[in-house]
Amino acid sequence: MSPLSRLALVVVLVGTTAANSFAQPNRPQPLLWAGDADGGIPFVFQDPDNPREVIGFEKDLADALARELNRPILFRQYAFDSLIPGLERGDFDLAMNGIEITPDRQQRVRFSRPYYLYQQQLVVRVGENRFKTIEDCRDKTFVIGTLGNTVAERILEKMQIDRRTYDEQDGPYLDLARGRIDGVLLDLPAALYYAAPDPNLKYSRRKAADNLQFAGPAFAEGYYGIAVKKGNDKLADEIDRALQKLQDSGALKRILLRWQLWDSNQYLLYTTTRVEGHAEAMSFAQYFPLLLQGAGTTILITLASMVLAIALGLPLALCRLYGPAVLRGLATMYVEFFRGIPVLLLLYFLYFGLAGIAPQLSLGPLQAAILGFGLNYAAYEAEIYRTGIDSIPVGQWEAAASLGMSTPLAFRRIILPQAVRLILPPMTNDLVALFKDTSVVSIIAVVELSKQYQILTKSGGGYLQIGLTTAALYLIMSVPLGYLSRGLEKRWGKGHG
Repeated sequence: MSPLSRLALVVVLVGTTAANSFAQPNRPQPLLWAGDADGGIPFVFQDPDNPREVIGFEKDLADALARELNRPILFRQYAFDSLIPGLERGDFDLAMNGIEITPDRQQRVRFSRPYYLYQQQLVVRVGENRFKTIEDCRDKTFVIGTLGNTVAERILEKMQIDRRTYDEQDGPYLDLARGRIDGVLLDLPAALYYAAPDPNLKYSRRKAADNLQFAGPAFAEGYYGIAVKKGNDKLADEIDRALQKLQDSGALKRILLRWQLWDSNQYLLYTTTRVEGHAEAMSFAQYFPLLLQGAGTTILITLASMVLAIALGLPLALCRLYGPAVLRGLATMYVEFFRGIPVLLLLYFLYFGLAGIAPQLSLGPLQAAILGFGLNYAAYEAEIYRTGIDSIPVGQWEAAASLGMSTPLAFRRIILPQAVRLILPPMTNDLVALFKDTSVVSIIAVVELSKQYQILTKSGGGYLQIGLTTAALYLIMSVPLGYLSRGLEKRWGKGHG
């Protein structure tokens, strides 16, 4: 074959390939669906038989929608509290995770037509006879657990019932089973899988909380919807049409029946196409007292934890410097262990794990937070103290001995005061860091300043004004510590220069 013939053949092959590619329709782009599989039964959760996959009635719904839309829908793990902000950022195309259609959320995202009608269900321990309904908890000392940024939380707030908020739904039911709280108010789908009368419910969590039962009938109807970004009306309309087809064909009913979530109330979905609502802006007088309350909790945890850290840190430092080999080894192990594990893991263990291992050692949320931070920061304080004490010249010890001072007296009167002057700045830095680190205690149902900020902004408050107020409170708490540190350093420096 001549070179010219070969060139002609290549041109023909390339042209044929291009023509075939243009003739084939473009493959539909997948949609990215965000939800939180952390304890999300029966919504979306990890398959016990294959942890790499997620299952749940919303996973089945997503698969059905994908078939109707002729587009793949891929799941992305995303924290529940961040679903709405993530959607606004454009991190994914749609959010579906038992998201209640509320007026404040409607101001931020576009909701589809409802796909489930939920109700609130109060759950108590078996044998509870102090109250039977949520109304009986008004003006009482009962503590009811719930999830943050939910309709249930707002009901408790409106009824002025003492509440404890959690970041995931396992926590309140486990705390209720262990007697830490008096009841749990959450949406009926979640309650079914923790305290349903039918113990044979598939994927039931009753094994973790066998002593729970429903209290009173379900109440306060509302709707779940699929959220898309504001302005993406095209996608929202496509989802609405697909949901309509699933309802008309009976596919939606079959999904709910499969997960034992169908009841006669769901027929209202067939007559409800849009849930309307209007949210009122939260005023300064409404949110500021709540931020102050959160700031007070932050201060309590910080100061109490720091006192514990100092009380443990100094003996640890002395053991590492002057103790016998056994004590030096144990002190070193303590420091390396608590510096090497995340404080988040430590809080989980102290609050949830310890109670499961030894119920008599069960700690309250504040106790677990203070102990966790105290143990963690003691390791860092010990290293600061060890470095400061070790930096004092040996001649200081010798001078004290020449004056007839005993070793303990020399340490207390000569060495420690000089060391304090050196370690004061890093100690203050640790205290400021501790102020900010307390934000993680929300995982064990402690509402400190940053958690209160998250609750308020997700409940209709503005990000800017509440954020600026929260930042101002943090500065008011932390900046004076810097001035105090410098003042003490100057004062002590003159006294011991």
